[in-house]
Amino acid sequence: MGTVRATAALTAFFALTVPLMPVQAMLVRVAPKSARRFPHWYHRQVCRILGITLLIEGAVDRDLPVLLVCNHTSWLDIPVLSALAPVSFVAKKEIGGWPFVSSLARLQQTVFVDRTRRLAAGDSADEISERLARGDTIVLFAEGTSSDGNRVLPFKTSLFGAVMGRGAATPISLNAAVAVQTAAVVYTHRRGLPVSRAERSSLAWYGDMDMQSHAWNVLKAGPLTVTIRVGAPVPLSSFADRKELAIKTEREVRLAVHGILRGRPEDRTLEPVDPDPEKRRALRSQPKSTSEKWT
Repeated sequence: MGTVRATAALTAFFALTVPLMPVQAMLVRVAPKSARRFPHWYHRQVCRILGITLLIEGAVDRDLPVLLVCNHTSWLDIPVLSALAPVSFVAKKEIGGWPFVSSLARLQQTVFVDRTRRLAAGDSADEISERLARGDTIVLFAEGTSSDGNRVLPFKTSLFGAVMGRGAATPISLNAAVAVQTAAVVYTHRRGLPVSRAERSSLAWYGDMDMQSHAWNVLKAGPLTVTIRVGAPVPLSSFADRKELAIKTEREVRLAVHGILRGRPEDRTLEPVDPDPEKRRALRSQPKSTSEKWT
């Protein structure tokens, strides 16, 4: 039965995806705003095909440019977070060479970062700054790799250099309207039953796991429920430097992940600041904590 389910899901995925790839390619060239929104709709359909139910607490601000700082567990995080809101990702350069996956990433306007070259990292920082200035939401997997799903790895301060000055200075090429939000992503149920610690590790994709075999096994395993807890928006300008940004977002994501795993209610530590009137107008659309469920 699992093999039949996985085959049907893959067939439906490619039937949806392949015809839509030239549509997104055209939108990227001629309609940037639509190109930003279209992958959000597409990934909601992908989640339905894959049997993923999202339980969402909070919301990503749609009226501000947002740096969305997240934990990273699996390749499933890409459709899940894309279904959460219109987003683009920061990814390592190697993904740009993966067959088919690289095409999808480029169509979603992923920013590729070569962490081995200082000059290339500077170019990526400029691109991220420009994208935020245009109002985009950029997802940063701040651990720098994926985990086993039961913990949050230490955030790498260097990854925040793309949006903050290298020293204890001000954000580069950004204004006070840019917001920072966190998103904690936890795979909580399979076939409607709570996922155990060992089962969650089998759902995670990390280390030297082969992506194709892992994806096949996940699809065979049955429908999944994912809980996403989104933090309140905080002005980027309120952080002194990239180290403070990394420390505070790591703490919030870790507490949120542990709270979800233990079934505890929301526990925020990175509270929104009380901005001056100008910033308050910029952050006027700050979302309240809400819960959304859909399949």
